[in-house]
Amino acid sequence: MADFRLEAQIRTEFGKGSARRTRREGRVPGVLYGHGQDVVHLSLPAREFAAALRNGGTNVLLTIVLDGKEQLALTKAIQRDPISRIHEHVDLLLVRRGEKTTVEVRVLIVGEPAPDTISNHQLNSVLVEADATDLPETIEVDITGRTAGNGITAADLPLPAGATLITDPEALVIGFLGAPTAEQLEAELEEAEAGAGIERDESDGDVVAEPQDQGSGESMDAASKS
Repeated sequence: MADFRLEAQIRTEFGKGSARRTRREGRVPGVLYGHGQDVVHLSLPAREFAAALRNGGTNVLLTIVLDGKEQLALTKAIQRDPISRIHEHVDLLLVRRGEKTTVEVRVLIVGEPAPDTISNHQLNSVLVEADATDLPETIEVDITGRTAGNGITAADLPLPAGATLITDPEALVIGFLGAPTAEQLEAELEEAEAGAGIERDESDGDVVAEPQDQGSGESMDAASKS
């Protein structure tokens, strides 16, 4: 697991106004804590921080350089603007090499289930404990050929070496259902319509045009010529 080096700066001003000024300067305000030390208010270079997340994932290992001292840290909480997606604030947790920590890891699905089978993703991520310097970015699970009723629980996930599952092993991660038939879909539609008070008109269908009265047509032609 690669780590990313970021030059941090101490923050001495606080509040919304100070945070806005920090972001205008191209930096992300944040805090660094852990291992019994006092909380440190700092800022990180926004572009480099975004690149670290983009290339290393949310569990990326960061080398924070502060006043010439290097410390390893993980992101524990990130606040983003819902529209601009700009990083507004970050909480960093100090870690050491060889130390175990618990993180949330995204479950990545690959493959396709058996024909006429629909997958139902129940958990997008699970909690695992692993070495702070060797955290998995994702857990990949292959659903190729899975059939209805053949679900995947947290215990079935292929964890990387050295990682321990914290999520309930019996928690359903991915369920599989049989695809509904045309008859089932039609029955569900009728039930929904009945529940909504909609009555089907049995006369609805292909509208057959009635043939024109040729005689009346000839009479109209004759009248138009007179």
